[in-house]
Amino acid sequence: MATPHISAAPGDFAETVLMPGDPLRAKFIAETFLTDAKCITEVRNMFGYTGTYQGCRISVMGSGMGIPSMSIYAKELITDYNVKKIIRVGSCGAVDDSIKLQDIIIGMGASTDSKVNRIRFNDYDFAAIADYQLLANAVTAAQQKQLPVRVGNVFSSDLFYTPDQQLFELMAKYQVLAVEMEAAGLYGVAAEYGAHALAIFTVSDHITRNEKLSAEERQTSFKQMIELALDSILLDK
Repeated sequence: MATPHISAAPGDFAETVLMPGDPLRAKFIAETFLTDAKCITEVRNMFGYTGTYQGCRISVMGSGMGIPSMSIYAKELITDYNVKKIIRVGSCGAVDDSIKLQDIIIGMGASTDSKVNRIRFNDYDFAAIADYQLLANAVTAAQQKQLPVRVGNVFSSDLFYTPDQQLFELMAKYQVLAVEMEAAGLYGVAAEYGAHALAIFTVSDHITRNEKLSAEERQTSFKQMIELALDSILLDK
């Protein structure tokens, strides 16, 4: 049955779902990388599709921006549509000085200023971490493609325009690689409901150096990240 936010029918979603933030990027992924992709939900223009990639059934759906939006869609996919694995494919802003634009980061863990995981974990700290097998598959796929990646901690921020600029220096000190807005929520939902999750990012800007990708550079480097995520799924079959 449909949920308040997803109108797909039972069985429409594959067990593995890629989730970019932007629903139009979900449409792009479906039309560019999947065979026989079919739109299965479009409530609030949050598009979801299912198709095949090299014979493997895969879905892709937007998550929206921020932990609350990601948490709603991830929870409903897992509990109402029997989704087992969710891989976020998104952009991030680097804070580590050794990272360059277009680098690909795999989020082994996600620190956060959000309280969502404390709410679900009786106000204790919860270590929001990726599923090991999904992470290992992504690293293996990157090695097979000879694609350099960075693996480590990211920071999921509730504020895109944060007033605390000194926080970026603290992140770098604690070896946080980059900032984004959804991974900690996704990892918490996956842990609560027994699913598997991973977040992969393309560095679209460097926060402390004030560097940004052009629109053309975003398209090229995001394709590499999406292909990496798709190829990592094939290793799990």
